Amino acid sequence: MRFEPGRLVLHRNVRRGRIGWVRAARVVSDDERGLLLWVARKAPVAHEVTAAGLGMRAVPFTEWITSGYALARGTWNGPPVLKFLPTGAAHSVWWFHDAGDRFQSWYVNLEEPGVRWDDGAVAGVDVVDQDLDVVVRPDLSWEWKDEDEFTERLAFPEHYWVADEKAVRAEGERVIRLAEAGAFPFDGTWCDFTPPAEWDVPDELPPGWDRPPVR
Repeated sequence: MRFEPGRLVLHRNVRRGRIGWVRAARVVSDDERGLLLWVARKAPVAHEVTAAGLGMRAVPFTEWITSGYALARGTWNGPPVLKFLPTGAAHSVWWFHDAGDRFQSWYVNLEEPGVRWDDGAVAGVDVVDQDLDVVVRPDLSWEWKDEDEFTERLAFPEHYWVADEKAVRAEGERVIRLAEAGAFPFDGTWCDFTPPAEWDVPDELPPGWDRPPVR
């Protein structure tokens, strides 16, 4: 299954069969290398919150796993993000921009390979975010990100969605070697991307955005 360039799709994170977050995105390209998505400023989104309205990162994991569950809708409040999901890979690479929309850094999001779905009127790709990440700067220096959260959650295997810590770290180390070598996609590709002028930003997530996850 491939998506046509320009199509509005949903990039969703799934946690043990529940939707963790949803982001509306436009398809830039979809080919043998993978799926490239554009999340525009003010794009409609949703994310999981507790009954008190707090996001997952705002509470200890011990509190999170015993809290109620709801999805809060809103808008993407940061600069635009380009996201590349390589075919079959256990990670995606995001191009972060500054407030002036200039390329700032790459963000390696370690995750299970995405699973696509297409209901006709609405389509998307579901991933399982594995929390540990890598930030790669323009000079190709790098650092791990969110190690504390990753370690905290691994202590609760009956509730956590990451089963193999070593596999996650190994994938991160593999991508780090690509970054250090300046290999694709850390070779400047898409750093100057700008979306077509005719791409509008919808006001709301399309009907069906919260359909049951495919994984």
